Amino acid sequence: MKVSCPFCGNEVIVRGLGRKGLNMPVTIVCDQLRQHKGEDKAPDKAAEDLHCSPAYLYKVLKAEGLKMKDIIKK
Repeated sequence: MKVSCPFCGNEVIVRGLGRKGLNMPVTIVCDQLRQHKGEDKAPDKAAEDLHCSPAYLYKVLKAEGLKMKDIIKK
């Protein structure tokens, strides 16, 4: 991304903008999902406990080749 420097006015290339990843281990995600497995909105409640979005939980599981329904039903 190119931004202009507030001091000299030249355009500067900047990398690394944006939010850093949570890097949450899959074991923590699975443990939280198993805690809420009998409830209606298990992914939503697990995500709330972990302070992230349900989509992030799906992403972590997908990276390991797992599916949400397999974790909740086991």
